Amino acid sequence: MTATFITTTNLWIWTSDKAPAAWHFTTIDGEVAQAIADAALMDRLERTGSPRQRGFGSIKVRATIGDTHWATSIFPSKDSGGYLLPVKASVRKAEGIVAGDEVTVSLTI
Repeated sequence: MTATFITTTNLWIWTSDKAPAAWHFTTIDGEVAQAIADAALMDRLERTGSPRQRGFGSIKVRATIGDTHWATSIFPSKDSGGYLLPVKASVRKAEGIVAGDEVTVSLTI
């Protein structure tokens, strides 16, 4: 099963006192997040016959912002109840985006 979801969200930075690097994410929440959770569950059931999730509840996706596509995983967000999509530096550079920018993200499971 293949399902694609599109949402527009803001790019933001996560930092930590314990980690010198800053990580960039978008938050996928609301109806889109629920649809992704439902599609991921159906995919697991079809492929394995089990609802068991991957580590940390992550979901493998093919992500697209603008003309840039990459394979990654989204991770559950305790804060929003949705998912976090990490956006690596090569994607940000290729698309000319920075923290605070609104981006349209396409995710294919």
